[in-house]
Amino acid sequence: MKIGTKILILFLTLNLLSCKGSAQETEIKKSATEIQLSETVKNTFPKPIGIINDYGKIFTESQRAELSKVLYDYDIETTRQIVVVTIESIKPYQNIQKYATDLGNEWGIGDADKNNGLTIVVCNPCRQIGIATGLGTELILTDEICKNVIDQTIIPEFKNGEFYNGIKKGVTELIEKWK
Repeated sequence: MKIGTKILILFLTLNLLSCKGSAQETEIKKSATEIQLSETVKNTFPKPIGIINDYGKIFTESQRAELSKVLYDYDIETTRQIVVVTIESIKPYQNIQKYATDLGNEWGIGDADKNNGLTIVVCNPCRQIGIATGLGTELILTDEICKNVIDQTIIPEFKNGEFYNGIKKGVTELIEKWK
């Protein structure tokens, strides 16, 4: 082979290797960014303390115990998990629905194989409530059904200052519709 051909092959090989190296660096940088973002999201959420996480302190001790029993019994009976979370703020989120979805995913609510969790998040100071469903749950409890339960069952009780009754009635209705 001529020297010119060898130089050309060497040049093309080096050029090809440098392109591959750049692509790998880009992927590594992207992954590092994603990890940082997920760490920020993880730090946003409180640690789960059970099936009722009353960080907003809107329930009495007896109300928490009563609702916990209903939810634990339902979980044991069906393997479907419903978790209620009350909080003071959804920051840095703007949308409580997105917060509820990310929280449910982060906490691993429901059976991972069945994706059958349901997360109810109430932010009393924000005056917002969100219901997030796992993909398996969503096949039965659609966004429309969850919105109707919020609008027609839970919010009327909340307007009367009856937070526990609103959540209890909402949970009961969701369980009935989930059959």
